[in-house]
Amino acid sequence: MAHIHEKIDFTASVYIVHDNKVLLHMHKKLHIWLQPGGHIELDEDPNETAVREAKEETGLDVVLVGDVHSYDSPYNARELIPPKFLNRHFFDTTHTHEHVDLCYFARPLTDVSKAQPEVEGANIRWFTREEIEKNEFNIVPDVRAHALAALEELAS
Repeated sequence: MAHIHEKIDFTASVYIVHDNKVLLHMHKKLHIWLQPGGHIELDEDPNETAVREAKEETGLDVVLVGDVHSYDSPYNARELIPPKFLNRHFFDTTHTHEHVDLCYFARPLTDVSKAQPEVEGANIRWFTREEIEKNEFNIVPDVRAHALAALEELAS
């Protein structure tokens, strides 16, 4: 989607954990390992964005971790799963555009052996706790901290 504003956009992202590993993808523009995520569309809430982006960037259907409640309301009131992290960061090192990112944790609903991004040539990888801690893949500090937190919460 095009940017909603030239200076700042709202995004949602997700750390998917399965079998004591967390899934990251190589970002096509930044060439760094990141969690799946992207811009919140005008017709979406952040939970829907996180699920959609997970599917687009990994090929997996996921369920977000957290509780939701619905109410008997004429306004169709429902709670959203709150993010595990909420941060503001520059999109890249030019510092011209920022994102406010709502970060979620999730588990896969589909067979992880079929994980494949919808974008041709995209690269995804399951990382162990040890690989993230050693940081041989040069994962940026915030992604490392969030990935470790997701593993801490969701690993068996």
